[in-house]
Amino acid sequence: MASIGALALAVQPVAAQQAKRTPNIIRDAEIENLLRDYMRPIYRVAGLTQQNIEVVLIGDKSFNAFVADGKRIFVNIGALMQSETPNEIIGVLAHETGHIAGGHLARMRQQLESAQTAAIVAMILAAGGVAAGAAGGANMGGAAAGAVLGPQEAIRRTLLAYQRGEEQAADRAAVTYLAATKQSPMGMMRTFERFQNDQIFISQRISPYVLSHPMARERVAALEDLVAKSPYKDAKDSPQLQARHDMMRAKLYGFSEPPDSVARRYPLSNMSLPARYARAISAYRYGSIPDAIRQIDGLIAEQPDNPYFYEIKGQALLEAGRAREAVPPLRRAAQLSNGHPLIRMLLGQALVAAGDKASLDEAIRELNFSLQRENTAPAGWRYLAMAYGQKGDIPNADLASAQAAFMSGDFQLARELAGRARLKFPLGSPGWLKADDIVNFKPPAQAIRKKPQ
Repeated sequence: MASIGALALAVQPVAAQQAKRTPNIIRDAEIENLLRDYMRPIYRVAGLTQQNIEVVLIGDKSFNAFVADGKRIFVNIGALMQSETPNEIIGVLAHETGHIAGGHLARMRQQLESAQTAAIVAMILAAGGVAAGAAGGANMGGAAAGAVLGPQEAIRRTLLAYQRGEEQAADRAAVTYLAATKQSPMGMMRTFERFQNDQIFISQRISPYVLSHPMARERVAALEDLVAKSPYKDAKDSPQLQARHDMMRAKLYGFSEPPDSVARRYPLSNMSLPARYARAISAYRYGSIPDAIRQIDGLIAEQPDNPYFYEIKGQALLEAGRAREAVPPLRRAAQLSNGHPLIRMLLGQALVAAGDKASLDEAIRELNFSLQRENTAPAGWRYLAMAYGQKGDIPNADLASAQAAFMSGDFQLARELAGRARLKFPLGSPGWLKADDIVNFKPPAQAIRKKPQ
């Protein structure tokens, strides 16, 4: 279930320990490109084309998606893995788009401000009751304590009811977007039916009025009416889109599941491209690199213009300590992907790790290009620092190391490194200005990390 201030599609309560975990953000060129293709028509009909909304992948296998601001939709890899068709996940993301287009987060903040005011008034009134109780006896005090709890519970239920209304509005918006793009709402319907089945075991014990989302059975009933009226109810995803979806799911299973689970889902008897993709990734992650490379080469032979097969080959070789061998397939992947920054960043890392001084300028060029577009990647900054260090360019090496520390949240180390770099750059130069910005950055007090003693 979403907490107040973050609107989500999932209905299961989040365990306290899970909520405290730092989310594991997943970056992948293939998956991100596919999700952009899924969402481009939805953003257009929602009037959000100019918003540059980003879909962020979270490495969690539960089925969930949510928005926490007007710029990003967060989706668990579990939602992608469990969605059997593109239409299912597109419906989920269309729902979240409805929250953004509807301005629900901004209005929720207004509701919270009103609720805080109401809570203060309730507490003042209750405090008066407590004072009266002190004069009139213990029973009055007990009644006053109930008066404190009563208004707060009523306020909480009012907020949850408001959020349930926003969820229903996002459902309706999603169906509208799907119709406008000539897509079926049936995938979204199947998702809610899944939620309905998951809720059977709790529905008898939880009041629907204390849930921030409508009970799944109510949402399914409401959606049934909308689905029945859609002229595109029976529309199917294109075979090309379904094929890309199947490859995405295979990739996620290959990376995130243990080998025995991959083998059960994609047995050797299954010679489809997604099955071979999943097994090749699993082999590189958990098995023999020579066997994995043999399997990946088989994929390349079947689709020689697929950049992501070359990317996987390069990544497998790089992580196996064979950086020199990783460079050619990563160069090919960068070329075929029209210079995707994540792939060029991986190429830059391989060039640095190869230890070939003749390739340092190319490595610096690739990493700088990538970091101009993906500047929050600490690993990219670290490899850039290594490249500058191998060239003997210490000021830029210190500055890149400061950026790596900054993006990792180690602001104290970032300031120290940036201060050292600032001393070595000419006053007012671009490097000096970047270092000075880091030195003078004021992070939130709770974000400052202390160096280990």
